[in-house]
Amino acid sequence: MKTVFLDRDGVINENPPDRGYVCNWSDFYFISNSLKAIQLLTQTDYRIFIVTNQAGIGKGIFTEQQLAEIHKRMLNEINEADGRIERIYYCPHQPNAGCNCRKPKNGMLLKAANDYAFDLLSTYLIGDSISDMQAAENASVMPMLVLTGHGQDSYKYYTNSDASMDEKPNKIFTNLYTATRWLLNSN
Repeated sequence: MKTVFLDRDGVINENPPDRGYVCNWSDFYFISNSLKAIQLLTQTDYRIFIVTNQAGIGKGIFTEQQLAEIHKRMLNEINEADGRIERIYYCPHQPNAGCNCRKPKNGMLLKAANDYAFDLLSTYLIGDSISDMQAAENASVMPMLVLTGHGQDSYKYYTNSDASMDEKPNKIFTNLYTATRWLLNSN
């Protein structure tokens, strides 16, 4: 089965202003056409996993219960749009916690591959941040950058840095919908 990982904030939903956190459902806004993209991926038999850093939990800004409520409502909206998310993996730790799950480390991707018995070499990760691209590279997954969320800043970093070709995204897209259209046309 074809598999794709999606980052959440900045890919599926808008990032809150000033690098804040989505703490409640009232803070959650789907990015234009992200529901349509998930629907198309579902209809073409892609298995979709969300992998998301949620350091606000570790910082005490919101609770795991609040995150669960946000995810429940998000999944309801996705299901109503005829989309399906196989599972959500999240890292609740602060950046300095030293865990293996926080992107750019690959723990969430490895856990999903282990839990669902699939080969990471034939999967994609669509994200908006440098840490998403690094997590994909660290797990031998094809990194795809979208320019929504923090994507513009990530793009500027890659175009102005000496990062090796291995560290750069394989493909760059306007948003999740255009990335999805490319996936559907290339497979």
